[in-house]
Amino acid sequence: MFCHLGLIPFKAGTIKFFMEKHPEIQVKPAGEIKKYQEEKLRETLIYLQQYSAFYKKIFAENNIDITKIKHIEDLQSLPLTTKTDLQNYNELFICVDKRKIIDYVTTSGTLGDPVTFTLTSNDLDRLSYNEYLSFNTVGCTENDVLQLMTTIDRRFMAGLAYFMGARELGMGVARVGNGIPELQWDTINRIHPTCGMVVPSFIMKLIEFAEKNGIDYNASSMKKCVCIGESLRTPDFELNTLGQRIHEKWPSLKLFSTYASTEMQSSFTECGCFCGGHLQPELIIVEFLDDNNNLVKEDEAGEVCITTLGVEGMPLLRFKTGDICYHYNTPCTCGRNTIRLSSVLGRKGQMIKYKGTTLYPPALFDILDNMFHVKNYVIEVYTNELGTDEILIRIGSDDKSEAFAKEIKDMFRSKVRVAPTIAFESFDYIAKIQMPLTSRKVVKFIDLR
Repeated sequence: MFCHLGLIPFKAGTIKFFMEKHPEIQVKPAGEIKKYQEEKLRETLIYLQQYSAFYKKIFAENNIDITKIKHIEDLQSLPLTTKTDLQNYNELFICVDKRKIIDYVTTSGTLGDPVTFTLTSNDLDRLSYNEYLSFNTVGCTENDVLQLMTTIDRRFMAGLAYFMGARELGMGVARVGNGIPELQWDTINRIHPTCGMVVPSFIMKLIEFAEKNGIDYNASSMKKCVCIGESLRTPDFELNTLGQRIHEKWPSLKLFSTYASTEMQSSFTECGCFCGGHLQPELIIVEFLDDNNNLVKEDEAGEVCITTLGVEGMPLLRFKTGDICYHYNTPCTCGRNTIRLSSVLGRKGQMIKYKGTTLYPPALFDILDNMFHVKNYVIEVYTNELGTDEILIRIGSDDKSEAFAKEIKDMFRSKVRVAPTIAFESFDYIAKIQMPLTSRKVVKFIDLR
């Protein structure tokens, strides 16, 4: 079953949204995909000029004639949208009457105050379709049963999207929510789900619980997991430390990465070739920018910049996500010809300059996740009296010896050339820091700069 979603011109200069169903665009030649996206871009610009107070103002202030934006390359002539814009002018981005708003969600606030997003009924259909495509990309069918191990409340867009996408595909869904390994295993034993939607580090907690309670997890019904929130692979597509640890323990479990954000209202998901997350060309245009906002080459890391297609409530034009990725233009052996993204290397706002070395938090996570006696941790970055970055890692460990602290520092020196300050804390203390009451995600990085 194939689908297509997009904006189309309607009567008297207005735009109407509707579903068409046409995902075979993914396997069309690259030139045809580009032409298709450029048609949708022109429709999006018309919609923004007519209904977005924010972009009407931007177009007027910069003397932008949207009829001259005909190709994806022409996007470079348009101003960028930032997280600060969303925070300062949040309501100006809303393009619909309040009576059309069905759902209110917020961003996680990783790099600042959370931003409210509004979704119409059409936007919810688009969200459902996106996750239908994602589940289809990882090979799910109506014969699968999904165990949803993420929250569906707390103004979290993704949890609702996963449920709706699974429903559109025809999968059964067990909405367990996050945490509580005992309940997760009870559900697996009762309902026999075949696929999990989960933060990958939580899989290690499932394994730990199973081993303590004599559960043969490799013989369970769970055969694959779609993983969010944490990287599983290096830019050359090899499993990173966390991915390796899961695979060594649970080799029968296939791990698929998916990357998304509230702002883009769509996702990039790996296929069974495990060589990057696939763009859904009906839903989003993506650019990759350097520090000067110029396009980077394929072998260079760049900031992900997105333009949404088919969003009715709060569409975005050239929005800088802050996420740093590599991208790949070569066709995938799965048959798709879409752009692929690597795992996120880090957030631009979280870049650390430590003793002359540039670091991103995921590189530090990868080292700590590989150390047997490190049970939990949180990384704090602050500005010292000299005005430079300082790193303190608080670690919950059953070994608090000076020898183990030295081992940790030596590991950092061998992997990233520098060693942070180490402080041992209780497991409970770290756990409270990692999961504050208002958080939807485990907090492993705290920026105090």
